[in-house]
Amino acid sequence: MFDREELIRLFHERALKFGDFTLASGKKSTYYLDGKQITLHARGLQLVGEGLLDLLSDVEYDAIGGMSIGADPIIGGVLTAAAGRDQSMIGVMVRKEAKGHGTQKYIEGPVEPGMKVVVIDDVVTTGGSSILACERIQEFGCEVVCVVGIVDRMQGGAANFAERDLPFRSLLSILDFGIDPPKDDE
Repeated sequence: MFDREELIRLFHERALKFGDFTLASGKKSTYYLDGKQITLHARGLQLVGEGLLDLLSDVEYDAIGGMSIGADPIIGGVLTAAAGRDQSMIGVMVRKEAKGHGTQKYIEGPVEPGMKVVVIDDVVTTGGSSILACERIQEFGCEVVCVVGIVDRMQGGAANFAERDLPFRSLLSILDFGIDPPKDDE
């Protein structure tokens, strides 16, 4: 069962750091959310898996996936939670670079063209890695029906998804940690 307050507490205890950071998007920040500290923690991953299934309860989809390596534990957590609910679902991992051997593909998993896919990420800033995952999944022949983040930093990701007609949801936002999002000029 999803306990939102417990997940917020775990982020405070394990994943929220203050200082001077450069994010994957290139933006500067005075705080950093290390999502792997949650998704690679047994209880954290359990909460995330249950929470994401609840968040997506009204979305029709066949598979859940995202950019390796950040999405990999989330995929496993959601698949495990889905199995516990007798919900059929598969996972898909998107490589940053095509495999240099074998099939040389970007997409891994039992996904097939025509399937409906939810793309997931741990922390969304501008949405760049999720957008790349969406593009690769669409090139493979699947339909991306939603993009989901565990935490939305509220720094442009939602707007970037909207520009591409990709519905976006997040389990939490930076506001849940008592942090105001930066203004547009920051």
